[in-house]
Amino acid sequence: MKAKGPNTINPKLLLLGFLLAFLLLYLLASGYSSSPTPETTSVEASAATRVPACTKIPPSLGETIIHYATSNITPQQTLREISVTAKVLERKSPCNFLVFGLGHDSLMWSALNHGGRTVFLEEDKKWIESVTQKFPTLEAYHVSYDTKVSQADELLESGKSTGCMVLEDTKFSRCPLALTKLPDVFYEVDWDLIMVDAPTGYFPQAPGRMGAIYTAGMAARGRRREGDTDVFVHDVDRAVEDKFSKTFLCQGYLKEEEGRIRHFTIPSHRANPEISFCPS
Repeated sequence: MKAKGPNTINPKLLLLGFLLAFLLLYLLASGYSSSPTPETTSVEASAATRVPACTKIPPSLGETIIHYATSNITPQQTLREISVTAKVLERKSPCNFLVFGLGHDSLMWSALNHGGRTVFLEEDKKWIESVTQKFPTLEAYHVSYDTKVSQADELLESGKSTGCMVLEDTKFSRCPLALTKLPDVFYEVDWDLIMVDAPTGYFPQAPGRMGAIYTAGMAARGRRREGDTDVFVHDVDRAVEDKFSKTFLCQGYLKEEEGRIRHFTIPSHRANPEISFCPS
């Protein structure tokens, strides 16, 4: 491994700074959010304005800061890629956040969605046990996939059929791309953010993210509450993530691309089932 040059910035320090900045904003918002009661005198109100209320750090945020401050492992996404999702979380949290994949960044995502529900879907049972033993507050479920990266071209063509591009309950879909055996929580919750950063997809026999990308898009379109779902796909430098995100999340819904991550904003189609699969 090459030694770091004098101008090299440690990505772990950047991430830690990012989390500390989030914590500072949280504490400032908590400290100044309350207004004086009607019985408070003007002098007391003035003092209260000058001195913010003492606010404890939530345990989940404290645990996250300690973890990243003492760990030599950093998330696979770059700081700029992380910032794409973090900006949306800053606006929407606390919210329902679904992540395909359980990784070294999971504790960070859960902390940035403090007060909301963050769920992780992971293909490796042993990895789930390892991570949740260390961080029992994380909500993670095991998922099995029936596809392979080597089937991507065939699945792409079948996914373009009419049956795969109509709004229906994903759990009972006959589209070969639909993930119909996910944990019940996936189908029961309206997700505000969905990140596709799994399953494994870098060799032919790996399950690939074809179904995860398609199913994330259909969950967004089938959202029961009004509003948009923000969908993020990582590793779009690879063929599967590139082609499937453009086809099933749609170029017209693309909001931002930074490095290897794409951010799509997909409106609910439930109130208007005649709406086009992709915007014209």
